[in-house]
Amino acid sequence: MKERFHYFITDADQELPIKELLKRRLGISSRLLRKLKQGDWVTLNGKPAKLFEKGSVGDRVAFTIPDETSGFEPEAIPIDVLYEDQDILAINKQPGYVVHPTKGHPAHTIANGVMKRMLDRGECYKIRFINRLDMDTSGVLLIGKNSHTQDDVSKQGARGAVRKEYLAIVKGVPEQAEGTIDLPVGKPVDDKVMRAVIPEGDASVTHYRLLESFGNEYSLLSLRLETGRTHQIRVHLSHIGHPVIGDHLYGGSDIRRIERQALHASLLEFDHPVTGERLIVKAPLPSDLEVLLKQLRTEYINGKG
Repeated sequence: MKERFHYFITDADQELPIKELLKRRLGISSRLLRKLKQGDWVTLNGKPAKLFEKGSVGDRVAFTIPDETSGFEPEAIPIDVLYEDQDILAINKQPGYVVHPTKGHPAHTIANGVMKRMLDRGECYKIRFINRLDMDTSGVLLIGKNSHTQDDVSKQGARGAVRKEYLAIVKGVPEQAEGTIDLPVGKPVDDKVMRAVIPEGDASVTHYRLLESFGNEYSLLSLRLETGRTHQIRVHLSHIGHPVIGDHLYGGSDIRRIERQALHASLLEFDHPVTGERLIVKAPLPSDLEVLLKQLRTEYINGKG
């Protein structure tokens, strides 16, 4: 793998060993440092260097991340690429696919599809999912091609620097056109799958905005997450009486309209872990949600509504 990361030592860095420079200036995790220590992955002015060494002002410290790969079985799963470079792969996940193999879904996952695409292109990297989407949720899914990317973007998320937006078609119309749902979400003791608003749950914040209403029966909402709890949007919307259409788990079942939850991860915004550039990745609506919206507009705006 080619050298990907470098830093020029400044006056403020002179007393710092390379290990501290990598951690403080380039945000390298302790886990990655342990990997770099095992080979000639770190250089000082182009020559292999030890992590305890110190440089002088103007010296160039650089490191290369060792090649890794994943062990997923390659399968022909549709992969719709939204953005890609040497560090990141962002795709528009289609509904009906689990992100990675589990006991209940050992194959036919997004990970299997990404593995096939990687091998077909002669590439080599470990597939590291940075965000997660439920099986029946579509939209932006971010994959890191190295441990630094995964670690950096995850840290951005922990400090609230990642913007996550969704679109949802829900039952009913909220009384307020905009609002915030600030309610703890957790796992009830007697249920392995469902989540609920419970006092002992984790702090969870969802902001919503009404984009379009269809009579008093349905509405299209834009949602922004401050936190990313499992099923957070689905639980919050169900709790306030506006479950996502098609959500069999949380009271939105409506097979006449759609057979999966009408929830789509429309936007992910974050700082590129290498260049620092602010990236905005958008995912267009899948065809089933486009069809559903067209039907609702016809019925409630141009028709009986």
